[in-house]
Order: sequence, then structure tokens, then C-alpha cells
Amino acid sequence: METRRCEACGEGFHPRAQNPQQHYCSARACQRERRRRWQREKRRSDPDYRDNQARAQQHWRERHPQYWREYRRRHPEYVEGNRNAQRRRNRRRGVPEPPAATIAKMDASEGISPVPSGTYRLQPVDASGIAKMDAWTVRIVVLSEGCAIRG
Repeated sequence: METRRCEACGEGFHPRAQNPQQHYCSARACQRERRRRWQREKRRSDPDYRDNQARAQQHWRERHPQYWREYRRRHPEYVEGNRNAQRRRNRRRGVPEPPAATIAKMDASEGISPVPSGTYRLQPVDASGIAKMDAWTVRIVVLSEGCAIRG
């Protein structure tokens, strides 16, 4: 009987006669790794599968909006691990240690701040904080006050 090395754990195993191309042993962790690798490759190579998976995940998130907030509340070690990983990434990128308030998520807001009507110029500001996706740090300079732009 032929012996092969499992692609996940590296241990020897005997492939089943029903599956002559078997590359993974029957251990639960190795089968989970096999499925994880298959799914990753399928998402990479099949746009329909990738789109379906994205829609399914979005639907799940809509049905469980508080999941991650509750998970972080129940797992403070997870939160601390994330903070430490972010600090390591910042150091590797040469980003100075920002105060916690400067790390922003998409669409984050500090509340409503009334800005007077007028024409503004947005100028990028070199910020040491970390921002995700579409977050910008800008300086707003009033060019004219009380002037409505007609469109």
C-alpha cells in the first residue's frame, strides 16, 4: 500500500482506494485546511463564486449587525491582539504611534459639527494617524462666507 505525505501536516498516510489523487490525511485539521485552500483558490479563479460568497457574507452581516461588537466585548484578548498587531504594522511602516482617537474607520464621525455655508478648498494634511478606505484628513479654508453655489 502506497504511503504519501499530507500537504497540510506533513505526516505519512495511506490514500483511500476510492480517491487515488488524495493529498491530505483524514485528520480534521488537515481536512479543514484542504477546504480552506480549495475555497481560496475558487474565490481567486471563479468570479461568480467570489461574487456569491461576497453577497452571502453581506447578507449574514446584515442579519447579525452586532456580532463583532459583541465578540470584541466577550474577547478582550482578541482586541488587545489586534491593537498589538496594528502597532507592529505601524512600526514596520515607520508610522509614529498615534493616539487611539486618530485611527479611523470608514465613515467614522466625531458627531455633527456645523460648518458655515461658503466656498471651501480642501487641502490634504500630512497626518500621522491611520485611516481606512475613504477617510481624509483635510484643512478647510474659508474662501468666502455666506455665498451659495448655484448648480
